[in-house]
Amino acid sequence: MRDPTSRLSLRALLGLDALSCAAMGAALLAAAVPLGRWMALPPALLSGAGLALLLIAAFVAWLACRPSVPRWRLSLVVAGNGLWAMASVLLPILGLVSPNLPGWLFLLGQAGAVALLAWLEAGARPAPAVA
Repeated sequence: MRDPTSRLSLRALLGLDALSCAAMGAALLAAAVPLGRWMALPPALLSGAGLALLLIAAFVAWLACRPSVPRWRLSLVVAGNGLWAMASVLLPILGLVSPNLPGWLFLLGQAGAVALLAWLEAGARPAPAVA
């Protein structure tokens, strides 16, 4: 059976990663207070995460536009996504935040999506460099 990651373009995955980071970052920055109330998560955490996501989105979008992506830069993106997913789960487990059900669903859902992206990016084949 073929590896499912072998059919996916690294450039497309990085573009999706950048787009999702930008969208989530903008949403968290724009609505940190109402989202924080709804999910029982600190608005400062949400707005800080939103700002971080916008910066990450810019870096990943820049990478997606490069003719080639050095392995170490891709490894940085994959590791960052893995750490983001782990932190999303560990914050409530360690008692650093106390989300309600919508907050748990949000944290677990986005952690799963980010972990999946990390896995796909780690297995994607880089596009050949264009001369």
